[in-house]
Amino acid sequence: MRKWWAMAAIGLAAVAVLIRIGFLAVGGRGLRIDAILAACDDTEQYGKLVIRRPFDETLFPRDGVAPAFQWEDASPDSDAWLITLQFSDGLGRMNFLSDVAEWTPSEEAWNTIKQRSLERRAKVTILGVNRSRQDRILSAATISIGTSRDEVGAPIFYREVTLPFIEAVKVPSRIRWRFGTISSRQQPPVVLEGLPVCANCHSFSTDGKTLGMDVDYANDKGSYAVMPVAPEMVLEPSRIISWSQYQPEDRQPTFGLLSQVSPDGKYVVSTVKDESVFVPRENLAFSQLFFPLKGVLAVYCRETGTFRSLPGADDPTLVQSNPAWSPDGKYVVFARSKAHHLRRERTGKSVLLSKEECQEFLEEGKTFLFDLYRIPFNEGRGGKAEPLEGASHNGVSNYFPRYSPDGKWIVFCRARTFMLLQPDSELYIIPAGGGQAQRLRGNTSRMNSWHSWSPNGKWLVFASKAFSDYTQLFLTHVDEHGESTPPVLLAHFTSPGRAANIPEFVNARSDEICKIHERYLNDYSFARAAQTNLMAGDPGRAEEACRRALKLNPKSPEALCNLGIALRLKGKHEEAEGCLRDAIRYGPTLTHAYANLGSLLCDQKRVEEGLVYLRKAEEIDPDLFAARFALGTNLVKTGRFAEGAEHLAVAVQLRPNHVKAQYFLGLALQRQGKPEEALVHYVGALRQDPDFVPALLRVAAIRAAAEPSLRNGAEAIQSAERACRLTEFKDPESLMVLADAHAAAGQYAEACTAAQRALEVARAAGWADYAAAIQKRLSQYLQKGQLAPPKAQP
Repeated sequence: MRKWWAMAAIGLAAVAVLIRIGFLAVGGRGLRIDAILAACDDTEQYGKLVIRRPFDETLFPRDGVAPAFQWEDASPDSDAWLITLQFSDGLGRMNFLSDVAEWTPSEEAWNTIKQRSLERRAKVTILGVNRSRQDRILSAATISIGTSRDEVGAPIFYREVTLPFIEAVKVPSRIRWRFGTISSRQQPPVVLEGLPVCANCHSFSTDGKTLGMDVDYANDKGSYAVMPVAPEMVLEPSRIISWSQYQPEDRQPTFGLLSQVSPDGKYVVSTVKDESVFVPRENLAFSQLFFPLKGVLAVYCRETGTFRSLPGADDPTLVQSNPAWSPDGKYVVFARSKAHHLRRERTGKSVLLSKEECQEFLEEGKTFLFDLYRIPFNEGRGGKAEPLEGASHNGVSNYFPRYSPDGKWIVFCRARTFMLLQPDSELYIIPAGGGQAQRLRGNTSRMNSWHSWSPNGKWLVFASKAFSDYTQLFLTHVDEHGESTPPVLLAHFTSPGRAANIPEFVNARSDEICKIHERYLNDYSFARAAQTNLMAGDPGRAEEACRRALKLNPKSPEALCNLGIALRLKGKHEEAEGCLRDAIRYGPTLTHAYANLGSLLCDQKRVEEGLVYLRKAEEIDPDLFAARFALGTNLVKTGRFAEGAEHLAVAVQLRPNHVKAQYFLGLALQRQGKPEEALVHYVGALRQDPDFVPALLRVAAIRAAAEPSLRNGAEAIQSAERACRLTEFKDPESLMVLADAHAAAGQYAEACTAAQRALEVARAAGWADYAAAIQKRLSQYLQKGQLAPPKAQP
């Protein structure tokens, strides 16, 4: 430390000489600082210039690197700028010139600026001029900055992901983790990357010697790695536990989300038995929506290797999430709300809910609010959960609490609704026991979340989207009164095209984590990665992952099955069939292999052979939607309507929001002479997709039927017209349904117009037989309406 101060003193003396002669500058050739300063009048309001970064009254950490000063100048004549800094030490100004509207101090200059502004304010003024008239100031703005005596003093562990969210899901191997200090001018080095399966939230013990991280392992989303911190760390099966081992007899899947290692490293607490909204969105900046709808807190004891619930935070009628430990390990604070049951019936068994299941939140404006509660830990015995004043029952959503290292404060997020990635999320601080909530001055204008205290309790790091759709990391200083300062952007922590998130200070040296290797990946891991890619609609990457799995285990049934599905999607049917048959050979109970092979054979007109495999899939798992749906649709296509309807009825029960399942069930019922029952399912299909043309045509046909109880001419015409608009009036079948609808309503002129158009389209397409049938119907409309035949087209 003494050496640093000595070097700063030497640099200060050199700066003083440069100040006296007026030439300390960067860029700005042909400009004289003395001329510009002489023209500046401190009482004049020049305006036109706005300093975007850093913020006014920013307090920088003593161990931080130089920030970029950025500004916008509305004066069209400004082509150079003077940056002048004034200090309270009586040694005069520091002056710099720039040819562009941005300036970053050199390392030497920044060290001098920090020394001269230590625990004092420096005035930074930026003056815009034109080279031809340096004696006239065109624009100006002023801010003040300072340097804190408090160092950050600890490295940050954080994750980088690609956006949008769906891309990160498709290619998890591009996600990487970095670890480094703010004092380095270089971007923190990558310590973990290339995992073909997802890994998410992480946490460290207070002493920085234990790391916990969510990982996917062996097809278990509840997998969690706990390991000692070391320069070279290894993710291997012996380090992995599973939250699914908590009450496995329930046969209820779990993710174990937002887990936290206890301060002493002896325990881990997590949300289990969870069910969460976790869906992609189109907005790049906020391309996912996540929050749990149900879940209880469970505790894993590392010494005994056992799982148990945390009494007082294990009520199944509530959702209990976001647990955070007090520094002494005596309390756990968590977010709580009433568990929610979706208005729409579940379409699957996944812990993560689909977009279709979450329409009430995504499109209908339903909110979901969380309150913060505190519970004693009592060595895992729990106790009574009490709401935290200032962070509960306040009409907004409160979540993601974090204790200060001295146990005095809790900083948490507040948003209008939901959790985590919210545009209006802001950081608030309350006394640890609850009290008046105070908004942190460190908040930016857009999304503030994922915060962590430095070990010395002086700084917070957090994520924000103030300057970019890609999340960046910021620092803010927090004093003993809970007051914070304007945010400092850690610009060199962010890579282009990647979002930096989940930052966490670690009480360790920057060389104590150099590389995290994986040794738990097996053929199943790559097969799982392939399945994720298939769900994301990327058969190419799915094929690549499967082939990596098969290199490890050529007899992996899961990899062979997923490869078969990928090849089928790519049109390589013969190769796909071989893979699926091999998958069945090595995995005789793998239902998806039977279902996909059966569907493939049916698509190739080998229906009877395909039905054998589909029936086998249904026999193994009666609740497998893919098998029920494929069985039902292929039976309907071959005229076995009653049997097809039985399977499709089960498929609709499994996935009531599936458009084609509803439609084909309606078709099976209609073909059995049950139009009223069929109509219910056609309408059900349209409720999910109002533009599904086949269902529109069926509804129109039934509503135009002769049965008085079902006839509705207006609805028939409306449905048929919508189908015609969607097909751009180029589909003769849609046009003829519209013609029949008009005829049923006694509108024969309109019926003839639609039929004539259908006739022209059919003839143009070369459909002679269909054109002849249309001509016959057209003649009937003309006769019934007593209309003259239309003139032949020239």
